[in-house]
Amino acid sequence: MPYNAILAWLLFATDEAGDDGGGSLLGLLLPLAIFGGLFYVALILPQRKRQKHMQQLRDSIEVGDQIRTIGGILGRVTRLEDDEAIIDVGGGTKLTITVRAVAEKLGDTTKLGDTTE
Repeated sequence: MPYNAILAWLLFATDEAGDDGGGSLLGLLLPLAIFGGLFYVALILPQRKRQKHMQQLRDSIEVGDQIRTIGGILGRVTRLEDDEAIIDVGGGTKLTITVRAVAEKLGDTTKLGDTTE
C-alpha cells in the first residue's frame, strides 16, 4: 500500500464544494480517524497479542519445566506458590522469582512471534 499517496491525500484533503477556502469538519476529522485506526492496528493489536501469549505461557508453567527469565537466568522450576516460582539454577542454588519474570519455557516449540496458532 503506497503510504506516501495516502499521506499526501490526507494532508491535501479539502472541501471541494466550499468556495470560502476553509476546510470542513469531515476534512478535519477523517484524517484523525484514519491515523487513529492505523495506530490501533499497528501498535495496540500486536501488543495485546503478545500480552495474551505471555499470560498463556505463564499459566502453563509446571514443576520440572526449564525456563529462562527476563533477566536471562536459566533454571528448572522446583516449586510454584501463588505468583512465585522457586527455580534451581544449578550447583544447589535456588532462586525465588515472580512468575511474571518468566520469558520463555525452554524446549517449548512456540515462540513469542509465532503466528501459527
